Amino acid sequence: MKKTHIPLRKVGSFSEMFLDYIEGKDALKEFYEWEPKIESFKSAITKKRFSAKKRKILVEALNRQYNGLNCASILLENIQSLSKSDTFTVTTGHQLNIFTGPIYFLFKLVTTINLSKKLKAYYPDSHFIPVYWMASEDHDFEEISYFNMFGKKYQWATEQTGAVGRFDPSSLVEVLNQIDEKVELFEKAYGRFETLADSVRFYVNELFGSEGLIVVDGDDSQLKAQFANITKDDIINQNANQRVSDTNEQLSNLGYKLQAFSRPINFFYLDAFRRRIISEGENFRVLDSNIKFSKQEILSEIEYYPERFSPNVIMRPLYQEFILPNLAYLGGPAEIIYWLQLKGVFNYYKIEFPILMPRNFGMIIYQSIAKKIKKLGIANEGLFRTKRQLKAEYLNRTSTHQSSLNDQKQSCIELFKIIKMKAELIDKSLVGYIGSEQAKAIKALEHIEKKLIKALEKKHEIALGQIEVIKDRLFPNGVLQERSENYLNFYFNKTELILDLLDEFEPFEFSFNLFWEE
Repeated sequence: MKKTHIPLRKVGSFSEMFLDYIEGKDALKEFYEWEPKIESFKSAITKKRFSAKKRKILVEALNRQYNGLNCASILLENIQSLSKSDTFTVTTGHQLNIFTGPIYFLFKLVTTINLSKKLKAYYPDSHFIPVYWMASEDHDFEEISYFNMFGKKYQWATEQTGAVGRFDPSSLVEVLNQIDEKVELFEKAYGRFETLADSVRFYVNELFGSEGLIVVDGDDSQLKAQFANITKDDIINQNANQRVSDTNEQLSNLGYKLQAFSRPINFFYLDAFRRRIISEGENFRVLDSNIKFSKQEILSEIEYYPERFSPNVIMRPLYQEFILPNLAYLGGPAEIIYWLQLKGVFNYYKIEFPILMPRNFGMIIYQSIAKKIKKLGIANEGLFRTKRQLKAEYLNRTSTHQSSLNDQKQSCIELFKIIKMKAELIDKSLVGYIGSEQAKAIKALEHIEKKLIKALEKKHEIALGQIEVIKDRLFPNGVLQERSENYLNFYFNKTELILDLLDEFEPFEFSFNLFWEE
């Protein structure tokens, strides 16, 4: 593939807060520790404190979670090296989308892997391990219940509820049966394992295990037991809520739009379901259930059953950083924003705040589409304009006959100005009538203009139809390709895609990548 790139501001899909962060604007500097630069990692390595005890628990948990999987030697070495004080992680997280979900999931993993390699080359005395944190406790099934392939939507129908990582994936075989071609990777993933979390670990390991990528499932009693004191503090004392609220007020006053909002209690109760915990005076209750606790009872529950307490979007980042020797978190625009909202909570609990790294962004331009783009003379930045804008630009650029009557409309306005001035000298009562006639004349010119545009479009209908095709292929359903198309779109036609991405993505290159098939 040939790679070109454009500035993220030219894409038109990213928030001002995200763009200001990667550009290092002063207004946001108090909301993070280090800038997303390779030089920042020197300080992060020096300041990172992670005990031998925590490392031992982490390695034991990973050995349990990977038990029974066929693992590459580099992966096994990475797991064991986490017990050493000179080993650190760089982490990304994502939902357990079926069949990998949108292609940007793979972009996240590749960026994380490439960051670990880049850091090793820059800081050879330390070891850096790429980590994928599975959001296995998420309960928003609707968000992960489908994927798009070749313009068709495939839906997983199941009545299961609760944490999606605990779902039985066997009924996904019905979705597999709807796909014309055999997909052995997912036949194994959904046919051999009892939970969706195990299925996802399997296929991520098959795709990226040879790169040393470790999959971590936080839905683990031993890992959560380490976090129990913070769980207790949030539920009993509700200290995070005020700190997030204060930060949100500051960011709102700066004119930024926020992604996450705290609650008094930022934990769910996780059993056959995942439901919010709320306080009622001195007691606590699980919403939409009959489960209630006194203060002492809920403290005992956390102590003996830590796995039943699931952090929400506010506390999950702290939990992740608490159990990993982590230096950086890689995320998309929305993730970077909500992490910036959490600096005050990290400070309160004295947990090191990671370096926030934006993932790589990209679009794969098929050879057939690339030919159309070249023939129509569309510039790279033009790909991100609307269909209407692209068509107007094409007509203005290629047609010798212009359809716009803007000059004529302006001349008409100037002419009626002169007529009004004469009328005021002769009979002021005529001014209103003349104004009405002016409006009719402008309206007539606009009507003629529409006719001319329609005639011009008909003359160039083949080229304008190609613009429609280009936009529909690169922006399915009006969104960026990376947020809509599934890995299977490329699995059948471009089996080397992951290797190409590993070769091309640069983790410190904050731009939008265009990959042109040759």
